[in-house]
Amino acid sequence: VQLQASGGGLVQAGGSLRLSCAASGSILTINDMGWYRQAPGKERELVASITRGGYTNYADSVKGRFTISRVNAKNTAWLQMDSLRPEDTAVYYCNVKRGSFNADFWGQGTLVTVSS
Repeated sequence: VQLQASGGGLVQAGGSLRLSCAASGSILTINDMGWYRQAPGKERELVASITRGGYTNYADSVKGRFTISRVNAKNTAWLQMDSLRPEDTAVYYCNVKRGSFNADFWGQGTLVTVSS
């Protein structure tokens, strides 16, 4: 599975960005799609995930501000990020889980910088 992520950039606090992640290659039985982030000096953390059936899960820090969605037929997921805060600054990584064992596949990171 290859993942192509896009949409990062620089935005002022309170602004919005939309990340996208498109999967290609061996895309059969992609299960969850999601986004993780890693800020400098911190561990990678789950931001949001969505199951094939549309069930979503969010980190407490982004609930009410971020929305994850996907279109299975396009093997694409989006992360709409609103009301961004400086603490959202991080490299964001697209992730998919595939197959019976939910093998992890990662996209290249995309940098999100929120200025105060």
